[in-house]
Amino acid sequence: MVANQSTLHNPNQNQLLATLPADIFARIAPHLELVVMPLGQVLYDSDIQMHYAYFPTSAIVSLHYVMESGASAEIAGVGIEGMVGISLILGGNTTPGMATVQTSGYGYRLKKGLLIEEFNRAGPMLRLMLRYTQALMTQMSQTAVCNRYHSIEQQMCRWLLLTNDRLPANELTMTHELIAIMLGVRRESITESAGNLQLSGLISYRRGHITVIDHKGLESRTCECYHVVKKEFQRLLYAEKVVNNFPVNARAGYVEEPNC
Repeated sequence: MVANQSTLHNPNQNQLLATLPADIFARIAPHLELVVMPLGQVLYDSDIQMHYAYFPTSAIVSLHYVMESGASAEIAGVGIEGMVGISLILGGNTTPGMATVQTSGYGYRLKKGLLIEEFNRAGPMLRLMLRYTQALMTQMSQTAVCNRYHSIEQQMCRWLLLTNDRLPANELTMTHELIAIMLGVRRESITESAGNLQLSGLISYRRGHITVIDHKGLESRTCECYHVVKKEFQRLLYAEKVVNNFPVNARAGYVEEPNC
C-alpha cells in the first residue's frame, strides 16, 4: 500500500539508504515510494518473482521458511538497518523462503530495475550491497547456530535484543505465540522464559506487549550470537557512514556515535 508522503517520513531513516553517497541517493530518491507495511503483509512468497526491494524505516520484516507441514522458523530479521529483496541483486529473483511484516510500520520500496541498474554501475552501491549481504549472511548463519546449541531463553533474549534495536522505543507489540513461531519452538517454552525474564526485572509483559526494561541485563543473559551479529553490522556498514558524514540512529546498536 503506497502512503502519502509526509515530513514525518524520510528515506534516510533507513540506515542503508542513509549510507549512500549523495549523488547516488539523488538518483534513486525520486523513485523511492513510501509504503505502509501492515502486520502480516507478505512482501514476497516462496518461488514468486520479486518486483520491488523494500527499505524499512519503522517496520520490521521477518525472513522465514515454511515447511510442508505448515511449521516455520525465522531465518533473519530486517529493519531500519537493511533491505528486503537481496536476491534481486544476486540474480536469483526468487527464493524458497518468505518475507512477512512482523512489526507494522513504514518503509520505502524501489522497483527492481532501478535497483539493478544502480547496482550494475559497479560503484559504491555495489560495494555497500555486497557488505550488507555479508552482514545478512552472518545473521542467518548465527541464527542457525543459536537455534542448534543455545537454550530457548538465550534464543529469546537474542531475538528480543535484535528486535528492540530496530525500534525507536522499548515496547514490542508481540505475543508469545508469534515469538514461538519465529524461533520454531513451543509457545509454552516462550511463556516460561518470558516469566523468568520478567521475574528478573529485565522485561515486563502484558498480553501482546513486551517492554524491555534492562537492555544490558538481557545482554548478560543472551548468548554470543547477538554480539556477533551486532559487531558484523558495525564492521561492514559503520565505516562508510563516518566517511560520508551521514546522521545515524545511535539507538539501533549497529552504529556508534563518533566521539565529539
